[in-house]
Amino acid sequence: MPLDFFSFIFLFKGEFAALSAALIWASASVIYSKVGRQLSPLILNLTKGWIAIVLIVLTLLLRGQLIPSISASHWGLLLLSGILGIGFGDTAYFNALNCIGARRTLLLETLAPSLSALLAMLFLQEHLSSVAWWGIGLTLTGVFWVVAERVPESAQTHFRPLRGLGFGFLAALGQSIGAVLSRAALSGTDIDPLLSTLIRLIGGTIVLLMWVFIRPPREKLFKPLSSQRLFVTVAGTAFISTYLGIWLQQISLKYAATGVAQALTNTSPLFILPIALWMGEKVSLRAVLGVAVALAGVWLLFNKA
Repeated sequence: MPLDFFSFIFLFKGEFAALSAALIWASASVIYSKVGRQLSPLILNLTKGWIAIVLIVLTLLLRGQLIPSISASHWGLLLLSGILGIGFGDTAYFNALNCIGARRTLLLETLAPSLSALLAMLFLQEHLSSVAWWGIGLTLTGVFWVVAERVPESAQTHFRPLRGLGFGFLAALGQSIGAVLSRAALSGTDIDPLLSTLIRLIGGTIVLLMWVFIRPPREKLFKPLSSQRLFVTVAGTAFISTYLGIWLQQISLKYAATGVAQALTNTSPLFILPIALWMGEKVSLRAVLGVAVALAGVWLLFNKA
């Protein structure tokens, strides 16, 4: 019996890695939404990126796998994936967290599987079935139903819906393009998912460093990190969400189809609802139903493969 269970886990390792990443990101989004009140999205993204790079380099050194044998084209795909998915996508994601909160931002991220499936169809010839199109339609319906909900006056102190929706869509688009580029690099190769994570983070961090360099005053941007408590919080969350989360995402993209991997990694709204209730946040029936509809669409995308 235990053997059968572990065989099942191994058989669907890509899918289970994606679900694990979704749980991690749901938990981390709550912390990042609070940290974002003290630290700009750009610096938050840069800080979590270089912390994760250090952790991954140490891991690869311990494993004796730091020197990769990867072709130039795969290097290029993974670096570009990091630039668009992590550099631009994650920065937009943190901006969305500041504007519309964790629940709505994560729900907007459920658009990523649909966008990924469409992009994979165009560039990787991973064709969509009629069931998948129904999945895309349900996902869009659920997202629209929730984001169109009126927010009580008491909750609107930092609520900027239009700005948040814009950043949320850009985050989903960046994540989708990054996922398709990663899938193109990883599919059919023996590239280690942790190594591909490092290359993506390097690409994202380089573009963020350039962004910081042309956006003075730089000292003011980094000043909040002088707080030891804030830095430890960011470092701990970076370990969980970036080091472990992106590693798991890369495993899912290596062993599962793009649409399936993205569908399951974007089930975070399913996990965020109990977290929000546990923290004492009011969750409306409309929000629950909207998440259910969006996740039903994600599930149809999962079953199209």
